[in-house]
Amino acid sequence: MSKIRVRFAPSPTGYLHVGGLRTALYNFLFARQNNGSFILRIEDTDRTRYVEGAAENLITTLKMMDINYDEGPDSGGEYGPYYQSQRQDIYQEHIGKLLDNDAAYHCFCTSETLQKMREEQAAKKEDIRYDGRCRKLSREEIERKISAGEKYVIRAKTPVSGELKFEDLIREKVTFHWDMVDDQVLMKSDGFPTYHLANVIDDHLMEITHVIRGEEWLSSVPKHIFLYEAFGWEPPKMAHLPLLLNPDKSKLSKRQGDVAVEDFLAKGYVKEALVNFIALLGWHPSGDRELFTLDELISAFSLERISKAGAVFDIEKLNWMNGQYIRHLDLDYIAEKARPLFMKENLDISDEDKYQKVVAYTRNRITLITEITTEALPFYRDPDIKDEDRHLVEDPQAQELFRLWIEMLKNTQNIDEDKIKSFITQTTEKLGLKGKKLYFPLRVALYGSCHGPDIPTIYAILGKEVMIRRLNKVIEEK
Repeated sequence: MSKIRVRFAPSPTGYLHVGGLRTALYNFLFARQNNGSFILRIEDTDRTRYVEGAAENLITTLKMMDINYDEGPDSGGEYGPYYQSQRQDIYQEHIGKLLDNDAAYHCFCTSETLQKMREEQAAKKEDIRYDGRCRKLSREEIERKISAGEKYVIRAKTPVSGELKFEDLIREKVTFHWDMVDDQVLMKSDGFPTYHLANVIDDHLMEITHVIRGEEWLSSVPKHIFLYEAFGWEPPKMAHLPLLLNPDKSKLSKRQGDVAVEDFLAKGYVKEALVNFIALLGWHPSGDRELFTLDELISAFSLERISKAGAVFDIEKLNWMNGQYIRHLDLDYIAEKARPLFMKENLDISDEDKYQKVVAYTRNRITLITEITTEALPFYRDPDIKDEDRHLVEDPQAQELFRLWIEMLKNTQNIDEDKIKSFITQTTEKLGLKGKKLYFPLRVALYGSCHGPDIPTIYAILGKEVMIRRLNKVIEEK
């Protein structure tokens, strides 16, 4: 068997959609597992939809997600160029072959003619598709129209009867009836190829062995196989991935909210969680395991375990998974990702030891990285005690508690977790306070809330001087 070569071929029309990320990821995993090559090709022949900077954004996002390709626009390779707009001579040469072989024809229908045709078909409740009226133009008529400067496109001359059967690696046997297949435009009037022509030519010339793409391209298969046969080429194996769905089973789209990979990253999802979550949208590993590193996904992935049914994009599942990753990824890694957020809030994180302790504590209380500064604020700014909690610090017993703790803190050297625990024991012995009557006032005074870290953790992060200052403050403000 020849070396496996797969490709991800997005159009530069904006951001990288999470559906595009899944397609890229599955191609990447399949290539890596089989010691094959993963190619990035930018399909930018539709100039009406081209967005400046979109290709660069796609490249940046893929690299950010650690989905690294072996050949592509910025990494080279022997099958380039990897921008379709730079391959025009190749397409012109091949469209000529199709015309010579009577597998394609010139179509001179204007947009007005086509619109009228569609309206008539709709009125008769017929399928809306090109009716082939230019298929039988003589060579003389074609030359006369071209000489007269009439604009034209070139269409595929697909069969009008019979059926096409092919084997999909996910959907198994698939059948299409040719009388339901349109004479697809292959070359537009501006001289640029459509997706269908350029896709087939490039996949063949780049020696792509497997095409792994979304279900929405399944209806294009007969058009593509027709072209492969017209050129005398063997088609690659094909696998069409299930749709991504909203919880209401509608197709995942921008109208339902953020679907751009960069939006999820900006909201505070870590790439490791997003990749793991996306991998499970349609692919089911053996067993009940849900958390995988990228290397583990490479080892476990298989096309055979991809479902035919649509995959629901469950944001609650993603949130749970993101929280798991934030808790268990390397602390230094999370600290570095969080650092810009602390700086944006103008929090002084010059004390690196304190900063690491804050991150170690707060990452256990968040779902998104962007939530971390909210949890961290009490460690960097004196608490603003809420009105509903003020009675907890103004109570006479609480005031006595604070004075005792100030005294113990001032008079004790080398305080550690065990010393703080002994302070708690002494407090119970001297003041008879325990449970909520002890912990709630202390937490409110030191942290700003009766719920939060235990007292030893608060001390480990704040230190003696800050604790004494905050306790003095609630005594003075009474």
